[in-house]
Amino acid sequence: MKGSHRKGFLTTILVLTAIFLASYPVSADIYIFVDKNGVSHFTNTPTSPQFQLFVKGKRPRHRTLLNKKCYDPLIKKAARKFNMDFSLIKAVIEVESAYNPRAVSSKGARGLMQIMPSNFKALKLLDPFEPSQNIMAGTRYLNDLIHQYKGNLKHALAAYNAGPGNVDKYNGIPPFQETQNYVQRVMALHRIYRTNS
Repeated sequence: MKGSHRKGFLTTILVLTAIFLASYPVSADIYIFVDKNGVSHFTNTPTSPQFQLFVKGKRPRHRTLLNKKCYDPLIKKAARKFNMDFSLIKAVIEVESAYNPRAVSSKGARGLMQIMPSNFKALKLLDPFEPSQNIMAGTRYLNDLIHQYKGNLKHALAAYNAGPGNVDKYNGIPPFQETQNYVQRVMALHRIYRTNS
């Protein structure tokens, strides 16, 4: 197929796919990647930065209430292994993913503790959507950050959200509204969970 015809054919396929997807109640974003052969690949869980947002999913008016205790055994196991506070890990999971093990952020972070693909190898994370692996890897990373910042929990949380580079650059919590809100939310939930445990 000639280049111009292939491009026109591909455009037609994309338009038809968009119409097809739009006719269903999509609850997640749909991503697309067109390989070197012109074949389109669609997914709601991108595994590579080559995937681009194709269809923005419709968000439910009311967030589905997830069982906040269903991952407690896995959180306790990770807390014991890394000598971490169970309440802190639980608070991070709630703020990061609202207990959704299939969560994918706009930046590509995945799973319950929203781990970036660039950290998978160092954390020995094979499947970010498998709750046990994700919680163990996320707890390990958070524990490393707490040690890196000599027990300063707020700085460690800021680094978890914005990256250690930004915390080092600003010598503390970066002046990013998202990061400042993140630290406040996690700390507040941490106190609540600790009080109620």
